[in-house]
Amino acid sequence: MSARCRSHIEHAQVVFTNCHPLMEAWISTMNADVRSLQHLYEEGKDRRDTYQEMIALIMEQLRRNKRVVGAFYGHPGVFAQVPHHAIAQARKEGFSASMEPGISAEDCLYADLGIDPGAFGCQHFETSQFMIYQRQLDTAGYLILWQVALAGDLSISKRVSSSAQRRVLLDLLLEHYPAEHEVILYECPTLITDTVRQDRVRLDTLADIALSPVTTLVLPPAQRLVRNQRVIDKLMQL
Repeated sequence: MSARCRSHIEHAQVVFTNCHPLMEAWISTMNADVRSLQHLYEEGKDRRDTYQEMIALIMEQLRRNKRVVGAFYGHPGVFAQVPHHAIAQARKEGFSASMEPGISAEDCLYADLGIDPGAFGCQHFETSQFMIYQRQLDTAGYLILWQVALAGDLSISKRVSSSAQRRVLLDLLLEHYPAEHEVILYECPTLITDTVRQDRVRLDTLADIALSPVTTLVLPPAQRLVRNQRVIDKLMQL
């Protein structure tokens, strides 16, 4: 966390946390009133209901004219609805609210896997969204699919989707990639004692491999970049 973020936490009147218990314990050393939001999660409960309850707790303290901070794991704006919605609601009601950037799993992925997104380009999608909407796929660049363990879950209540649901994802990917294409199952370490997961497997084994809610699927390029000679010729004439 940046020095600015730490200062916000230390000078807040109420701090809400949504991260690992050890991290919440550490944050509790910076402020006397730190309140975890983790208890709002329940197995089988619609995550949208949980998010609304979190926003309600944050807004309740803000409406009491308290200086409120929400401390979320990773980057608070990456795959995190509550910070965005809470800030929008606060501003709508006339309060001053802003977001401070953090280090996301995406940042760690580039470092851990040695990927430069500028080399071939990167496409990032939430896995279920990638499945249920028609998207333009560029197999000459990297494809990063987030929350792959939830592939095809339309209930928004499971922690891990079924092998059959993942098979639908696999069939979709096999329309663009060869079955033997090597892909990477990546998991960013949460704590300093954790290790990086970077299992390299064949694409056609995806449906039956053990995944966790934080697993990210990385598909390296499957074809070479093709030069756009028409544009090159046009540029050469300038």
